[in-house]
Parts: sequence; structure tokens; C-alpha cells
Amino acid sequence: MASKEIEEKLFSAEEIGKRVKELGKEIAEAYSGVKKITLLVVLKGAFMFSADLVRAVHSAGGPEAEVEFVKASSYGNETSSSGNVNVELKPDLKGKHVLIVEDIVDSGRTLKKMKEIVAEEAESVKIVALLDKKERREVEIDADFVGFEIPNKFVVGYGIDYAQKFRDLPYIAVVKE
Repeated sequence: MASKEIEEKLFSAEEIGKRVKELGKEIAEAYSGVKKITLLVVLKGAFMFSADLVRAVHSAGGPEAEVEFVKASSYGNETSSSGNVNVELKPDLKGKHVLIVEDIVDSGRTLKKMKEIVAEEAESVKIVALLDKKERREVEIDADFVGFEIPNKFVVGYGIDYAQKFRDLPYIAVVKE
């Protein structure tokens, strides 16, 4: 393992790659008939996932995709949500088919707020999340596409960090408490 701070590996790079390709096919099918989608990538955690996902959607024959970024967070450098959602860098989404790309759905607060903001302008809004931690949900929100459901543990890797560390891990792992 990369560090004494890692407790266990949940998903290998190979497992993630396989699931992202499957998600690409699911998304391509869901958007059949749509010429163009906008992937709205939630920074910083979803950057790796989004890069692989946009290629997977293309490979599966999905619509043309443009990529925009938004910074949204309720964590800061903590392992639990502060409850205060901060959204920055909102691009013009008027009339677009938007796919919000999120690394993990936890309390659901950030994603719910983002979906509300995007829905004010977009033609349609769907959500894809690499990880879903349903046990922690505090508000009613579900992703349309989910890579993996995970237990109520703090995870890192594949773009997801803890205090800006562990983003570079090619796998998803649990951080020691």
C-alpha cells in the first residue's frame, strides 16, 4: 500500500476501469438521440473519473461531449461534511443536456444544491457518481448512474483526496480512522 494511513483497498485500477467502460455504455444508451451533452465535472475529486468517463462514452458511440468544470464542496480538509455547500465556477448551461460528474455521493448536500442550480438553466440534468455511500445520505438525492456502492468509510484515490493527499492512487482505498 502507498501509506501507513491506508487501511484497505476497495477497488483496484482494473475494477475501476471495467466499471467506467460499463458506465460509458449506460450513458451512451441513455443519451441516444441527443447530439451533444455537457459533462459538468465537480472539482477536484472527479477529474480522473471524468477523463476516463468521457473517453468511455465516446468509445460506446455516445453523443458529442463538451466538458465544463465546477468547484463544489462541503468538506474542506475534514472527513465529514460541514453542511455548508460552496459552489464556484458556474459555466453557462442554458439549454444544454448536462451530466454532472461527481466522485462520491455522501450526505447528498453538495449534489442536491448543484442539481438545483443546474436545473435552473439546463434542458436536462442527470448525475453520474463513481461512488455512492447511501448510508450517509442526509438529503433525498440519487445519481442516475453509479459506479460502486460503498460502506460508510472515508475513501481516497483515483482523484479523491484527504487534505490534498492520495489523489494520485490508481485505486480506491479506505483511510485509517
